[in-house]
Amino acid sequence: MREKIVIATRGSKLALWQANHVAARLRDVHPGLVVELLPIKTKGDIILDVPLAKVGGKGLFVKEIEEALLDGRADLAVHSMKDVPAEQPGGLVVGIIPERQDPCDRLLSVAYDSLAALPAGAVIGTSSLRRKAQLLALRPDLSIIDLRGNLDTRVGRLIEGRFDAIIVAAAGLNRLGLTAPHCVRLGPPEFLPAAAQGALGLEYRLDDPEIAAMLAFFDHPESHDTVTAERAFLGRLEGGCQVPIAAYAVIDGDTLFLDGLVADPETGATFRDAVSGPRAQAEALGRSLAEAVLALGAKTVLDAVSKSAP
Repeated sequence: MREKIVIATRGSKLALWQANHVAARLRDVHPGLVVELLPIKTKGDIILDVPLAKVGGKGLFVKEIEEALLDGRADLAVHSMKDVPAEQPGGLVVGIIPERQDPCDRLLSVAYDSLAALPAGAVIGTSSLRRKAQLLALRPDLSIIDLRGNLDTRVGRLIEGRFDAIIVAAAGLNRLGLTAPHCVRLGPPEFLPAAAQGALGLEYRLDDPEIAAMLAFFDHPESHDTVTAERAFLGRLEGGCQVPIAAYAVIDGDTLFLDGLVADPETGATFRDAVSGPRAQAEALGRSLAEAVLALGAKTVLDAVSKSAP
């Protein structure tokens, strides 16, 4: 058993919380193990003055971290799974999914206690096309302004009065203990989360079975299966930041239920369907749902975005 593990992570407060959480669990399970963090700035952390949909490319928040794994500077990476592209570089695997946090979104506001209470023209901050599309489907009278930056920064800008409300992931709020005077759940069936939202992923080299064995205790089978289904849906659609895509899976016994949608970023039109089946076939269910949504008309949206992508 090795004596030291280096964890590559982004440097935001949330990313460091997540990496430290994994480090603490590793130390508890493997007494005497030395765990060090290697904070890395990714392209997505550096380019903050451009909307994600216009930056282009996949892996904006993981590429540089994966390079640290491949060149041996790190043994393990801790990711927010919603940031991880469906296709991984050769030689790496996200083999462990710890128990998932709340996958849903939250509407935060200082003055308004519900989505319905927001006045016409209220200014809402979010950097997500998925959130924007679903929000405008419910309240087309709102004004959506791009909001980038770390989670604590975004909440701070709300508190400063720059927005009437913002939309963020519940998991990050819970992990950092952040909130606002009004914190409203936005969840299924009206509001679907991003694929794998709320889940962490532990990535390591395929040629390092010792790390895989040391991490095995961390894997949560139900979370692993729901994330697998949602990411298979995303992967078949080859979706990136330029397309509003949402997916939400739940498990009841041995049955997995998966709901997914694609929205047109220009018109707001949505293409949505759902499937269910044995949880052992999570990946196949995700691909099947993607085919159904493509057949409903999402293919036209994805093709158009692909042609115009930066």
